[in-house]
Amino acid sequence: MFEDRPNCQEVVLVGRSNVGKSTLMRELTGHSKFTTGKKPGVTRQPNHFDWSGEKFMFTDLPGFGFMSGVEEHRREEIKTDIVRYLESNADDILAGVLVVDGKSVVDIIDRHSGPDEIPHDVEMFHFLRELGVPVVVAVNKMDKVDDKDERLDELCDRLGLMPPWKQWSDVIAPICAKRGSIDPLYESLQTHFHEQKRDDLLKFVS
Repeated sequence: MFEDRPNCQEVVLVGRSNVGKSTLMRELTGHSKFTTGKKPGVTRQPNHFDWSGEKFMFTDLPGFGFMSGVEEHRREEIKTDIVRYLESNADDILAGVLVVDGKSVVDIIDRHSGPDEIPHDVEMFHFLRELGVPVVVAVNKMDKVDDKDERLDELCDRLGLMPPWKQWSDVIAPICAKRGSIDPLYESLQTHFHEQKRDDLLKFVS
């Protein structure tokens, strides 16, 4: 997880397997070399795309959580690697983009909520915040969601954010990466770059 990492600031993409992180990476960078597919767990190492002259990159981290055909101990290893990567590089992470499936995320969170269980998406959201990393939740596949406002309000509630979702425009970004509709994510990242005095990087998120 740590080998060959370029020495620069970055935006990291994190999320469950098969939520569209690699597709979103292609949209953000304009390059198609990133591996995508329906088989969960295809991405096993960080995918970096850097602009060396700018000392900036996007990084697609491996998917976490349940993966069909992947043994539990391997899933735990992947999650541990992701946590270690984030902890080790937190000072250089300008924003963490938590990618979720807009149609299923609330149901998945509810299914894994309980006295002794914290859903992976909720856990990652708060973990990034605890590291001091600004978080944007890229709610992907919104073209498949009929009750957009209701679903996004429910997601805010599960993440501990007071609805309505529209007051969290720097945190909640409804997108459809497959269709190239990612302007809300760009706008959120622009806000975080500006707050961190990195207006020189705005050209990469517009």
